[in-house]
Amino acid sequence: MPILPVEAYTSQEWFDKEQQLIFGNSWQFAGLIEDIKDAGDYITVQCGHQNIVIVKGRDQRLRAFHNLCRHRGTQLLRAVGKKQKALTCPYHDWTYDLNGQLISVPDKEEEFPDMDLDTICLHKASVDIWRGMLWVHPDPNADNITSWFEDCWEHLGPHNPNRLIEYPDTYYEKIINANWKIVAENYIDVYHLAHLHSNTLNMYNHAKAKYGFVGDHYMFWEPLSAEYHNNLDQLIPTKRIQEMTDEYLGAYVPWLFPNLGLSEGEGSWNVFHAIPLAPDKTKVIVRSKLEPMTNWEFTKQQMKSNMSWHGIMGGKTKYGREPNSNSDDPMDWNDFMEEDVYVCEQQQKSLKNPLFGISYTAKHGESTVCNFQKIIQRWMKGK
Repeated sequence: MPILPVEAYTSQEWFDKEQQLIFGNSWQFAGLIEDIKDAGDYITVQCGHQNIVIVKGRDQRLRAFHNLCRHRGTQLLRAVGKKQKALTCPYHDWTYDLNGQLISVPDKEEEFPDMDLDTICLHKASVDIWRGMLWVHPDPNADNITSWFEDCWEHLGPHNPNRLIEYPDTYYEKIINANWKIVAENYIDVYHLAHLHSNTLNMYNHAKAKYGFVGDHYMFWEPLSAEYHNNLDQLIPTKRIQEMTDEYLGAYVPWLFPNLGLSEGEGSWNVFHAIPLAPDKTKVIVRSKLEPMTNWEFTKQQMKSNMSWHGIMGGKTKYGREPNSNSDDPMDWNDFMEEDVYVCEQQQKSLKNPLFGISYTAKHGESTVCNFQKIIQRWMKGK
Protein backbone atom coordinates (compact mmCIF):
# COMPACT_ATOMS: atom_id res chain seq x y z
CA MET A 1 0.00 0.00 0.00
CA PRO A 2 1.24 3.55 -0.69
CA ILE A 3 2.33 5.69 2.24
CA LEU A 4 0.80 8.90 0.88
CA PRO A 5 -2.87 9.32 -0.11
CA VAL A 6 -3.98 10.15 -3.64
CA GLU A 7 -4.69 13.69 -2.42
CA ALA A 8 -0.96 14.20 -1.97
CA TYR A 9 -0.68 14.18 -5.77
CA THR A 10 -3.93 15.93 -6.73
CA SER A 11 -5.03 18.34 -3.98
CA GLN A 12 -4.34 22.08 -4.10
CA GLU A 13 -4.56 22.17 -0.30
CA TRP A 14 -1.83 19.52 0.00
CA PHE A 15 0.26 21.30 -2.64
CA ASP A 16 0.03 24.62 -0.75
CA LYS A 17 1.02 22.93 2.49
CA GLU A 18 4.06 21.39 0.78
CA GLN A 19 5.10 24.84 -0.41
CA GLN A 20 5.00 26.05 3.18
CA LEU A 21 6.44 23.09 5.10
CA ILE A 22 8.91 21.64 2.57
CA PHE A 23 9.93 24.14 -0.10
CA GLY A 24 9.70 27.16 2.19
CA ASN A 25 11.66 25.41 4.91
CA SER A 26 14.64 23.79 3.17
CA TRP A 27 17.69 24.63 1.06
CA GLN A 28 16.67 25.19 -2.56
CA PHE A 29 18.81 25.00 -5.69
CA ALA A 30 19.03 28.44 -7.32
CA GLY A 31 21.53 28.04 -10.14
CA LEU A 32 25.20 27.58 -10.98
CA ILE A 33 27.93 29.86 -9.64
CA GLU A 34 28.67 31.22 -13.10
CA ASP A 35 25.10 32.61 -13.25
CA ILE A 36 26.26 35.43 -10.99
CA LYS A 37 29.71 36.68 -12.06
CA ASP A 38 29.84 40.45 -11.60
CA ALA A 39 28.68 43.06 -9.11
CA GLY A 40 24.98 43.69 -9.61
CA ASP A 41 24.27 40.31 -11.18
CA TYR A 42 21.25 38.65 -9.61
CA ILE A 43 19.02 35.60 -9.83
CA THR A 44 15.64 34.92 -8.24
CA VAL A 45 14.25 31.60 -7.02
CA GLN A 46 10.94 30.53 -5.55
CA CYS A 47 11.16 28.86 -2.14
CA GLY A 48 7.62 27.76 -1.47
CA HIS A 49 5.51 30.91 -1.12
CA GLN A 50 8.62 33.07 -0.74
CA ASN A 51 10.62 34.54 -3.61
CA ILE A 52 14.32 35.01 -2.87
CA VAL A 53 16.85 37.10 -4.79
CA ILE A 54 20.59 36.43 -4.73
CA VAL A 55 22.72 39.41 -5.68
CA LYS A 56 26.47 39.94 -5.90
CA GLY A 57 27.60 43.09 -4.13
CA ARG A 58 30.33 45.50 -5.13
CA ASP A 59 32.53 43.72 -2.58
CA GLN A 60 31.98 40.49 -4.62
CA ARG A 61 30.02 38.90 -1.78
CA LEU A 62 26.80 37.01 -2.44
CA ARG A 63 23.78 38.08 -0.42
CA ALA A 64 20.22 36.77 -0.40
CA PHE A 65 17.10 38.77 0.39
CA HIS A 66 13.38 38.20 0.34
CA ASN A 67 12.39 39.72 -2.97
CA LEU A 68 9.77 42.16 -1.71
CA CYS A 69 9.81 45.87 -0.95
CA ARG A 70 9.49 46.90 2.69
CA HIS A 71 6.85 49.49 1.74
CA ARG A 72 3.97 47.50 0.21
CA GLY A 73 5.49 44.09 -0.49
CA THR A 74 5.84 44.46 -4.26
CA GLN A 75 8.35 42.09 -5.86
CA LEU A 76 11.51 44.04 -6.64
CA LEU A 77 13.19 41.97 -9.35
CA ARG A 78 12.13 39.34 -11.85
CA ALA A 79 13.98 36.26 -13.11
CA VAL A 80 17.66 37.10 -13.68
CA GLY A 81 19.65 40.22 -14.48
CA LYS A 82 23.13 41.59 -14.98
CA LYS A 83 25.09 44.47 -13.44
CA GLN A 84 22.18 46.01 -11.56
CA LYS A 85 23.32 49.22 -9.84
CA ALA A 86 20.56 49.18 -7.24
CA LEU A 87 17.33 47.35 -6.38
CA THR A 88 14.35 49.58 -7.13
CA CYS A 89 10.72 48.77 -6.46
CA PRO A 90 8.63 49.33 -9.63
CA TYR A 91 5.60 50.43 -7.59
CA HIS A 92 6.81 53.49 -5.60
CA ASP A 93 10.51 53.60 -6.54
CA TRP A 94 11.84 52.78 -3.09
CA THR A 95 15.48 51.95 -3.82
CA TYR A 96 17.92 49.66 -2.01
CA ASP A 97 21.64 49.23 -2.53
CA LEU A 98 23.21 45.87 -3.35
CA ASN A 99 23.63 45.23 0.37
CA GLY A 100 19.85 45.46 0.86
CA GLN A 101 19.95 48.84 2.62
CA LEU A 102 17.23 51.39 1.80
CA ILE A 103 18.93 54.41 0.20
CA SER A 104 16.19 56.40 -1.49
CA VAL A 105 12.49 57.17 -1.02
CA PRO A 106 10.79 59.63 -3.42
CA ASP A 107 9.18 62.64 -1.74
CA LYS A 108 10.62 61.55 1.58
CA GLU A 109 10.68 65.02 3.12
CA GLU A 110 7.02 65.62 2.31
CA GLU A 111 5.61 62.14 2.92
CA PHE A 112 8.00 60.61 5.47
CA PRO A 113 9.89 63.46 7.18
CA ASP A 114 10.80 61.38 10.23
CA MET A 115 11.95 58.27 8.35
CA ASP A 116 15.51 57.10 9.07
CA LEU A 117 16.68 55.22 5.97
CA ASP A 118 19.55 53.62 7.85
CA THR A 119 17.12 51.55 9.94
CA ILE A 120 15.32 49.95 6.98
CA CYS A 121 16.71 47.12 4.88
CA LEU A 122 15.40 44.13 2.95
CA HIS A 123 14.58 40.97 4.87
CA LYS A 124 17.60 38.69 4.73
CA ALA A 125 17.73 35.05 3.63
CA SER A 126 20.59 32.53 3.54
CA VAL A 127 22.76 31.81 0.51
CA ASP A 128 25.59 29.32 0.15
CA ILE A 129 27.64 27.50 -2.46
CA TRP A 130 27.93 23.73 -2.59
CA ARG A 131 29.64 21.80 -5.36
CA GLY A 132 29.50 24.63 -7.86
CA MET A 133 25.81 25.30 -7.21
CA LEU A 134 24.00 28.24 -5.61
CA TRP A 135 21.59 27.40 -2.80
CA VAL A 136 19.17 29.58 -0.85
CA HIS A 137 17.08 29.20 2.29
CA PRO A 138 14.34 31.64 3.39
CA ASP A 139 15.66 31.53 6.96
CA PRO A 140 18.59 33.96 7.42
CA ASN A 141 19.89 31.71 10.21
CA ALA A 142 19.58 28.39 8.37
CA ASP A 143 21.99 25.59 9.19
CA ASN A 144 25.17 25.56 7.13
CA ILE A 145 24.76 23.96 3.70
CA THR A 146 27.53 21.48 4.53
CA SER A 147 25.49 20.04 7.38
CA TRP A 148 22.46 19.76 5.08
CA PHE A 149 24.48 17.50 2.76
CA GLU A 150 26.41 15.77 5.53
CA ASP A 151 27.77 12.34 4.54
CA CYS A 152 26.68 12.75 0.89
CA TRP A 153 30.16 13.44 -0.47
CA GLU A 154 31.38 9.84 -0.42
CA HIS A 155 28.45 8.79 -2.63
CA LEU A 156 29.02 11.42 -5.34
CA GLY A 157 31.21 11.32 -8.41
CA PRO A 158 34.76 12.72 -8.50
CA HIS A 159 33.68 15.53 -10.86
CA ASN A 160 34.78 19.11 -10.33
CA PRO A 161 31.80 21.12 -11.67
CA ASN A 162 33.72 24.40 -11.29
CA ARG A 163 36.15 23.25 -13.98
CA LEU A 164 33.55 21.99 -16.46
CA ILE A 165 31.80 24.11 -19.10
CA GLU A 166 28.07 24.50 -19.69
CA TYR A 167 27.17 24.36 -23.38
CA PRO A 168 23.93 26.19 -24.33
CA ASP A 169 22.87 23.46 -26.76
CA THR A 170 22.58 20.97 -23.88
CA TYR A 171 19.90 22.97 -22.02
CA TYR A 172 16.60 21.09 -21.64
CA GLU A 173 13.26 22.37 -20.34
CA LYS A 174 9.97 20.50 -20.21
CA ILE A 175 6.55 20.91 -18.59
CA ILE A 176 5.42 17.52 -17.30
CA ASN A 177 1.73 17.11 -16.57
CA ALA A 178 2.34 15.28 -13.31
CA ASN A 179 2.87 16.04 -9.65
CA TRP A 180 6.50 16.77 -8.72
CA LYS A 181 6.58 13.74 -6.39
CA ILE A 182 5.70 11.41 -9.26
CA VAL A 183 8.68 12.87 -11.15
CA ALA A 184 10.89 12.36 -8.08
CA GLU A 185 9.64 8.82 -7.47
CA ASN A 186 10.30 7.89 -11.09
CA TYR A 187 13.81 9.32 -10.76
CA ILE A 188 14.64 7.16 -7.72
CA ASP A 189 12.76 4.01 -8.78
CA VAL A 190 15.47 1.43 -9.48
CA TYR A 191 12.93 -1.18 -10.57
CA HIS A 192 11.97 0.52 -13.84
CA LEU A 193 15.48 1.04 -15.20
CA ALA A 194 15.89 -2.43 -16.68
CA HIS A 195 12.34 -2.42 -18.03
CA LEU A 196 11.22 0.99 -19.29
CA HIS A 197 14.77 1.85 -20.36
CA SER A 198 15.85 -1.64 -21.44
CA ASN A 199 17.39 -0.26 -24.65
CA THR A 200 17.78 3.47 -24.03
CA LEU A 201 19.92 3.00 -20.90
CA ASN A 202 21.57 -0.29 -21.79
CA MET A 203 24.99 1.26 -21.26
CA TYR A 204 24.63 0.60 -17.50
CA ASN A 205 24.44 -2.60 -15.47
CA HIS A 206 21.24 -2.01 -13.49
CA ALA A 207 21.46 -5.36 -11.70
CA LYS A 208 24.56 -4.19 -9.83
CA ALA A 209 23.24 -0.79 -8.75
CA LYS A 210 23.96 0.41 -5.23
CA TYR A 211 21.56 2.81 -3.58
CA GLY A 212 20.06 4.04 -0.33
CA PHE A 213 19.23 7.13 1.69
CA VAL A 214 21.66 9.39 3.50
CA GLY A 215 19.44 11.45 5.73
CA ASP A 216 16.66 12.68 3.45
CA HIS A 217 18.84 12.47 0.33
CA TYR A 218 18.84 9.47 -2.00
CA MET A 219 22.19 8.16 -3.25
CA PHE A 220 22.57 5.93 -6.31
CA TRP A 221 25.43 4.42 -8.32
CA GLU A 222 25.60 1.75 -11.00
CA PRO A 223 28.50 0.44 -13.11
CA LEU A 224 28.85 0.52 -16.87
CA SER A 225 27.72 -2.50 -18.86
CA ALA A 226 30.52 -4.70 -20.18
CA GLU A 227 29.87 -3.73 -23.83
CA TYR A 228 29.89 -0.03 -23.10
CA HIS A 229 32.92 -0.20 -20.80
CA ASN A 230 34.99 -2.21 -23.29
CA ASN A 231 34.25 0.24 -26.11
CA LEU A 232 34.02 3.45 -24.11
CA ASP A 233 36.42 5.52 -26.22
CA GLN A 234 34.32 4.81 -29.31
CA LEU A 235 30.86 5.08 -27.75
CA ILE A 236 31.07 7.98 -25.34
CA PRO A 237 29.18 10.87 -27.01
CA THR A 238 31.36 13.63 -25.52
CA LYS A 239 34.88 14.03 -24.28
CA ARG A 240 35.55 11.91 -21.20
CA ILE A 241 35.50 13.80 -17.91
CA GLN A 242 39.09 14.15 -16.70
CA GLU A 243 38.34 13.00 -13.14
CA MET A 244 36.46 9.90 -14.35
CA THR A 245 39.40 7.51 -14.36
CA ASP A 246 38.69 3.78 -14.61
CA GLU A 247 38.36 3.35 -10.84
CA TYR A 248 35.46 5.83 -10.73
CA LEU A 249 33.53 4.79 -13.85
CA GLY A 250 29.80 4.45 -13.40
CA ALA A 251 26.69 6.60 -13.13
CA TYR A 252 26.23 8.63 -9.94
CA VAL A 253 22.58 9.72 -9.86
CA PRO A 254 21.51 11.07 -6.44
CA TRP A 255 18.28 12.88 -5.59
CA LEU A 256 18.93 15.80 -3.25
CA PHE A 257 15.85 16.49 -1.16
CA PRO A 258 13.42 17.81 -1.97
CA ASN A 259 13.63 18.40 -5.74
CA LEU A 260 17.08 18.28 -7.33
CA GLY A 261 18.65 15.34 -9.11
CA LEU A 262 22.27 15.10 -10.17
CA SER A 263 23.47 12.91 -13.02
CA GLU A 264 27.23 12.50 -12.95
CA GLY A 265 28.70 10.24 -15.56
CA GLU A 266 31.73 9.54 -17.70
CA GLY A 267 30.98 12.35 -20.16
CA SER A 268 28.81 14.93 -18.40
CA TRP A 269 27.71 16.46 -15.11
CA ASN A 270 24.03 17.43 -15.01
CA VAL A 271 21.46 19.01 -12.70
CA PHE A 272 17.83 17.87 -12.99
CA HIS A 273 15.65 20.50 -11.34
CA ALA A 274 11.99 19.55 -10.76
CA ILE A 275 10.01 22.72 -10.02
CA PRO A 276 6.43 22.26 -8.71
CA LEU A 277 3.98 24.49 -10.59
CA ALA A 278 0.64 22.96 -9.58
CA PRO A 279 -0.66 19.70 -8.09
CA ASP A 280 -0.52 18.15 -11.57
CA LYS A 281 2.22 20.17 -13.27
CA THR A 282 6.00 20.21 -12.90
CA LYS A 283 8.65 22.12 -14.81
CA VAL A 284 11.87 20.17 -15.33
CA ILE A 285 15.09 21.97 -16.22
CA VAL A 286 18.26 20.06 -17.07
CA ARG A 287 21.57 21.87 -17.28
CA SER A 288 24.68 20.03 -18.40
CA LYS A 289 28.39 20.71 -18.00
CA LEU A 290 31.03 18.99 -20.11
CA GLU A 291 34.76 18.73 -20.39
CA PRO A 292 36.16 21.82 -22.15
CA MET A 293 36.54 21.05 -25.86
CA THR A 294 36.58 22.74 -29.23
CA ASN A 295 33.62 22.55 -31.59
CA TRP A 296 35.63 20.20 -33.75
CA GLU A 297 36.41 17.89 -30.83
CA PHE A 298 32.73 17.85 -29.91
CA THR A 299 31.56 17.11 -33.46
CA LYS A 300 34.23 14.48 -34.00
CA GLN A 301 33.31 12.57 -30.85
CA GLN A 302 29.58 12.78 -31.62
CA MET A 303 30.17 11.35 -35.09
CA LYS A 304 32.35 8.53 -33.76
CA SER A 305 29.73 7.64 -31.15
CA ASN A 306 26.82 7.72 -33.61
CA MET A 307 28.66 5.54 -36.12
CA SER A 308 29.64 2.94 -33.50
CA TRP A 309 26.56 2.81 -31.30
CA HIS A 310 24.17 0.78 -33.44
CA GLY A 311 26.68 -1.95 -34.19
CA ILE A 312 27.84 -2.40 -30.59
CA MET A 313 24.92 -1.40 -28.34
CA GLY A 314 21.99 -2.16 -30.64
CA GLY A 315 20.38 1.26 -30.94
CA LYS A 316 16.84 -0.15 -30.80
CA THR A 317 13.85 1.38 -29.02
CA LYS A 318 11.84 0.02 -26.09
CA TYR A 319 10.07 -2.57 -28.26
CA GLY A 320 13.10 -3.43 -30.39
CA ARG A 321 12.15 -1.17 -33.28
CA GLU A 322 14.29 1.31 -35.18
CA PRO A 323 14.09 4.85 -33.69
CA ASN A 324 11.38 6.98 -35.30
CA SER A 325 11.08 10.57 -34.12
CA ASN A 326 7.92 11.03 -36.21
CA SER A 327 6.04 8.31 -34.37
CA ASP A 328 3.18 9.20 -32.01
CA ASP A 329 4.53 6.69 -29.48
CA PRO A 330 7.31 8.04 -27.20
CA MET A 331 8.57 4.46 -26.90
CA ASP A 332 9.73 4.80 -30.52
CA TRP A 333 11.86 7.89 -29.97
CA ASN A 334 14.91 6.24 -28.40
CA ASP A 335 14.93 8.97 -25.72
CA PHE A 336 14.92 7.87 -22.09
CA MET A 337 13.78 11.32 -20.91
CA GLU A 338 10.67 11.17 -23.08
CA GLU A 339 10.01 7.63 -21.87
CA ASP A 340 10.02 8.93 -18.30
CA VAL A 341 7.82 11.91 -19.16
CA TYR A 342 5.27 9.58 -20.75
CA VAL A 343 4.96 7.22 -17.77
CA CYS A 344 4.84 10.09 -15.25
CA GLU A 345 1.94 11.68 -17.09
CA GLN A 346 0.15 8.34 -17.41
CA GLN A 347 0.48 7.77 -13.67
CA GLN A 348 -0.97 11.21 -12.96
CA LYS A 349 -3.96 10.45 -15.20
CA SER A 350 -4.53 7.13 -13.43
CA LEU A 351 -5.00 8.87 -10.09
CA LYS A 352 -8.48 9.94 -11.26
CA ASN A 353 -9.50 6.36 -11.99
CA PRO A 354 -11.70 4.91 -9.19
CA LEU A 355 -9.93 1.56 -9.68
CA PHE A 356 -6.49 3.09 -9.05
CA GLY A 357 -4.29 1.11 -6.70
CA ILE A 358 -0.66 0.20 -6.14
CA SER A 359 0.79 -3.25 -5.64
CA TYR A 360 4.48 -3.26 -4.73
CA THR A 361 6.09 -6.17 -6.53
CA ALA A 362 9.74 -5.18 -6.25
CA LYS A 363 10.94 -5.89 -2.72
CA HIS A 364 14.03 -3.70 -3.02
CA GLY A 365 13.68 -1.47 -6.08
CA GLU A 366 10.38 0.11 -5.07
CA SER A 367 11.33 0.35 -1.40
CA THR A 368 13.05 3.61 -2.36
CA VAL A 369 9.68 5.10 -3.29
CA CYS A 370 8.20 4.00 0.05
CA ASN A 371 11.09 5.61 1.91
CA PHE A 372 10.71 8.84 -0.05
CA GLN A 373 7.01 8.97 0.78
CA LYS A 374 7.78 8.45 4.48
CA ILE A 375 10.17 11.43 4.34
CA ILE A 376 7.47 13.57 2.72
CA GLN A 377 4.99 12.45 5.37
CA ARG A 378 7.41 13.47 8.14
CA TRP A 379 8.00 16.91 6.65
CA MET A 380 4.27 17.43 6.26
CA LYS A 381 3.91 16.82 9.98
CA GLY A 382 6.43 19.57 10.67
CA LYS A 383 9.48 17.25 10.76
